Amino acid sequence: MQRKTLISIGGAVAVVLAGGVVLTYTLGGSESTTHLDSTSSATVDGHKALAGNIVGGRTESKFHVLPWVGTAVKDVTCPDLKAVAGAKVTCTAKEDDGKELSIPVSVVKVDGSAVTWKFER
Repeated sequence: MQRKTLISIGGAVAVVLAGGVVLTYTLGGSESTTHLDSTSSATVDGHKALAGNIVGGRTESKFHVLPWVGTAVKDVTCPDLKAVAGAKVTCTAKEDDGKELSIPVSVVKVDGSAVTWKFER
């Protein structure tokens, strides 16, 4: 009887841990795909670009989605991100204690009017 109880508890712990891993992977991702339209686009050096306020807002909302993923940030500002694969910018933010933080952002791919980009924690 004790052995069955231990096996049941071990199985329950494994399920909870697996759920935590899936939750972290799902919510903790740093990659986004954004469609360029009249509210999200800009122009940089004659190229379509993703507006900096869109990049900054999405980065701020996804940077610290779970207590164990990333650092809490605020006041994220980003330059416009050129819609060209490999393009890079650096966003700035503040941690809760006021310390300045640099957040690298890069374009992964461009597919028609959609830009897939990611930030680094």
